[in-house]
Amino acid sequence: MSTVPFPPSEEYLKAIRESSRAARERAKISVTQESIKRFLLSAAFTTTFAQLRTSHGMTMPLNFPSITSELNVLSTLSLLNFASGYRVPLHQATGRGAFDNVRAFVFAAFISSSMGAGDYFSARGMQSITETTVADLMRVTDVVHVERPHETIKGLTVGELGGPIWEVVQLIAKTLRETGDALVRGGYPDLGSFVLEALKEGEKAKKAGKDEAEVALERLVRGIPAFQDMAVVYEQPVYCFKKALLTLHSIALRFEGSQSPVPVPRTSHLPIFADNVVPSLLIHLGVIDLSNADPSLGLPALFPDAQSPGRIQALLAAAAEPVDPATAKKDKEVPKEGPLLSVEQAFVLRAAAIDACELIVETARTLGADEAGEGLQWLTELTLPELDAWIWAVAKDRPDYRKLERFALRNTPYF
Repeated sequence: MSTVPFPPSEEYLKAIRESSRAARERAKISVTQESIKRFLLSAAFTTTFAQLRTSHGMTMPLNFPSITSELNVLSTLSLLNFASGYRVPLHQATGRGAFDNVRAFVFAAFISSSMGAGDYFSARGMQSITETTVADLMRVTDVVHVERPHETIKGLTVGELGGPIWEVVQLIAKTLRETGDALVRGGYPDLGSFVLEALKEGEKAKKAGKDEAEVALERLVRGIPAFQDMAVVYEQPVYCFKKALLTLHSIALRFEGSQSPVPVPRTSHLPIFADNVVPSLLIHLGVIDLSNADPSLGLPALFPDAQSPGRIQALLAAAAEPVDPATAKKDKEVPKEGPLLSVEQAFVLRAAAIDACELIVETARTLGADEAGEGLQWLTELTLPELDAWIWAVAKDRPDYRKLERFALRNTPYF
């Protein structure tokens, strides 16, 4: 259970924004109007935004027996959307990054359950899942051991469970078991049922003039430990709630306009879903400047070359090849490991990204016709989830962006 206090009731969105701005300013992380406009008007952004603005990667090409089953799997995929700190070892072991591995695990678990292997994503199934089952479904059983010298026999090595891939397996299993425990205590058969109830509470609040996403977000965060994405930095709480926010937005993208019984929350006003990709890319693109940031946290040394004018100019230019998430050739080269951060460093950078994106959208919506130029009037309607989607998708699909270092935080179930 987290020792960080929850935000005041019905003020979770406000707490995310205010705590993030306070943390960024306390850390002396710079985000200027000049750097924002340079980014907004760049060819890198303007020529690909329309194509990538809804690409959150949560589409599931599976056949579900019911809407409630689909909601449960979609919610579970959001719950397990972490392990970004293991991007490099996962690439080395499987040829795929963190999210692709998590998604493959979710698909495999669902298909195995459909074939009678046990309902891994029921509350009871989550409670009882083992590391062995997770490793088997992830197909990583051959890479979860490390070798060490035998304690008494010279020259002999023995294998034992360990290493970064084993850590990922343990994190997934622990998160599922903790979630299962919470659901069973609450009397819910699965995560989808809990999420559906939160959405219905939000819908009821909407009819009373309240923000349904705010109500549902609070319910998700208070109910599920893995959604309690918050930490203390500079003796003050910082709230991100990435996966809970993403759960709501993914549901909105999937069920908006459908005839399903799933209440669809309005999500265009939500803060970004801060992981390691968004802050790292905003640093590389010159929006977030760590040059004069708090040295006591070691921030200026994390990305020492990021503010090179020539480097920023090249990254903000149009891609050498068209960016197409459906057909882009994935670079098989293992990405370079970025800086490994402490919890405080990671939360400060995520907070800086949350606030930077707020400032980006505010600036975009106030651009005059003379600044935006012909054909860019759409910038005045930019939303935070769209901006988040573009950053996440372009970082994954543009070859030179895929090679950029991203910071990593290990052993966290939050991102």
